[in-house]
Amino acid sequence: MIAFIERFVHENDVDSSDSASDYAGEVLSDLSDAGHDFGGLQFSKPLAVLRPSDASDVAKILRLAARSPHLTVAARGNGHSVNGQAMAHRGLVVDMKSLSLPIHVHADGIHADVAGGALWEDVLRHCVVNHRLAPRSWTDYLGLTVGGTLSNAGVSGQAFAHGPQTENVTELEVVTGNGDVLVCSKRQNSELFFGALGGLGQFGIITRARVLLQPAPDMVRWIRVVYTEFRDFTRDAESLVTRPDGDTFDYVEGFVFVNSDDPVNGWPSVPLDRYGSFDPGRFSNSAGPVLYCLEVALHYKNEDSPSTVDTKVERLMGGLRGKEGMRFEAELGYMEFLLRVKRVEEEAKAKGIWGAPHPWLNLFVSKNDIGEFDHVVFKNILKHGVGGPMLLYPLLRSKWDSRKSVALPEGEIFYLVALLRFCSPYQDGLSVHQMVVQNQEILQSCTKHGIDYKLYLPHYNSVEGWKRHFGNQWTRFQERKARFDPMAILAPGQKIFSRNWQHS
Repeated sequence: MIAFIERFVHENDVDSSDSASDYAGEVLSDLSDAGHDFGGLQFSKPLAVLRPSDASDVAKILRLAARSPHLTVAARGNGHSVNGQAMAHRGLVVDMKSLSLPIHVHADGIHADVAGGALWEDVLRHCVVNHRLAPRSWTDYLGLTVGGTLSNAGVSGQAFAHGPQTENVTELEVVTGNGDVLVCSKRQNSELFFGALGGLGQFGIITRARVLLQPAPDMVRWIRVVYTEFRDFTRDAESLVTRPDGDTFDYVEGFVFVNSDDPVNGWPSVPLDRYGSFDPGRFSNSAGPVLYCLEVALHYKNEDSPSTVDTKVERLMGGLRGKEGMRFEAELGYMEFLLRVKRVEEEAKAKGIWGAPHPWLNLFVSKNDIGEFDHVVFKNILKHGVGGPMLLYPLLRSKWDSRKSVALPEGEIFYLVALLRFCSPYQDGLSVHQMVVQNQEILQSCTKHGIDYKLYLPHYNSVEGWKRHFGNQWTRFQERKARFDPMAILAPGQKIFSRNWQHS
């Protein structure tokens, strides 16, 4: 690290008033990983990849960048962004996985302190195995870093009950663009706390988070129910997420699939095990080009009797409008359920498609317009599928603190729409370029039809796009930038602010 700092100071005329001898981190010679991400759509070569040992090292990196007229810094977790958000062209990429803060579960059994670069799957295993506790809110895929998801939102089937992951932290340690290491919460440095959560890495790098825990169940009853009518599907999904606590499932999601035997996009994607049987003969000829699947899960303990679990499941399922005979169930352990996408990852890697480009599109769509979205997008533009899951499930705005940085559509109920494209051979498959073009067609169609939506994991190439995205929150976003990262050193890959941006 010392040699790199000294060489950089010499070659870039950086003020060398601070000694380089106290930098404890490493510099990686291999820059290839930091030059691309999971999306596989962009490549940008950094000047260096740094592996800090602690928050003070991160602060030193940022203070070094501040003494240069042009250098930028991007925090990189597990490289799972899709549009170059964790890249820094000719800048410094900070490998957050090097922060070695051990996971510390508090004696109160309610909180755990974890490093910003820790993977959620490691947090899960440590808390469950050692303490029979678990964080309350998750993402579907857990090979993501804590700081990465907290910089966006972090949503999954538990978010209707507990809010996104950003609502399940009580304290952060953040290194601001000014090079300050600050502990923040709702009561201490609150503007930074609210800004950093969902702030896309624009105000600081999250080096530690205190997350809320709850007792971990032992087992999960996992259920899928198929629908032919969109209105029935949305009514049932919205009913489940708005029921009182204790009177609904612990997890509620859903997805759209193609009404065909396509192995990737169609009927075979619904059964919960490879031996499950999907009988399309139960549908009338009037069923549309796409069908819908409501996915729910109930947690329980080993000591709960099977009859007790069965009784509760049937009570909660009572009155749902799913297609008779189109219900699929599986019983599995809690960690196995939460790590279910890990199995998908392993299979995709074995087939050579995990490393392929992933032009994903993630949206929040208002309940008021979700029917129009179904008609315009699912039943028309995407009637042949996307070569991967098309997630669709409701969330509750009241579970999100409006002081945080995430932009949401109007209304109490809005839907997550996640088009998780894989670039792999499938029926009527598109090239990567065609997938990107189709994503733009979807967004243009939403605008044309007046559909109220916000991009989740947003990406725009112009300031005007970001202004539209944040709407009346834009001024607050700018003010936070001016306060915590006035030289716009952080997160250049988001393309929101340029280096040495001046707030007016």
